[in-house]
Amino acid sequence: MRALFVGGTVDNSELDLEGGVPPQHYPPNTGSGASRYRLHHIGRRDSATVYAVYAAPDLADGEVERVADERGYARRFQAEPQLSA
Repeated sequence: MRALFVGGTVDNSELDLEGGVPPQHYPPNTGSGASRYRLHHIGRRDSATVYAVYAAPDLADGEVERVADERGYARRFQAEPQLSA
């Protein structure tokens, strides 16, 4: 699964994640109390999660959706976006 970042210092960065369920925050455990990226939505193809969009903590949902749409994540991964639970 691919992690995609919107906003903050790592805007437009990507990395591979292991496992089938993305963590709610990235990095999962900082131990420092620093703000972490939050899981905004995932992209699913068939029954598999193929990407996860993480947003900077101060970024509005509408802006995350706009940027993800502009970057064409769903089209790129041939997946359906779903808001995280």
